[in-house]
Amino acid sequence: QVQVVESGGGSVQPGGSLRLSCTASGRTYSNYAMGWFRQAPGKEREFVATISGIGGRTYYADYVKGRFTISKNNTRNTSYLQMNNLQPEDTAVYYCAAVASTNLWIYNSPGSYNYWGQGTQVTVSS
Repeated sequence: QVQVVESGGGSVQPGGSLRLSCTASGRTYSNYAMGWFRQAPGKEREFVATISGIGGRTYYADYVKGRFTISKNNTRNTSYLQMNNLQPEDTAVYYCAAVASTNLWIYNSPGSYNYWGQGTQVTVSS
């Protein structure tokens, strides 16, 4: 079984930055595609960003493009989400997800992922 654990959430003022981390451990595969999703109160879970299993191919939701950056350390099975210029509408629980992948495919649907973290709260407020 694979465990996915996020960290790095917190509270910031508008315009601030946070860096989320996500590590897959346990029965690990050689490569994972990893994605970030978020869910605000009363809303459905939505896609934020993803990075391919190999090659570092990335894809972002339009509402975070240019502000968020996803990266991955394959040796550590760890993904990072650097979030800059945070706005109140970014407030949500952020979830990391992983799926074993040795290709350049992009996975932006929750159903594509096998393993999920417990979520970390991000609050943007003045």
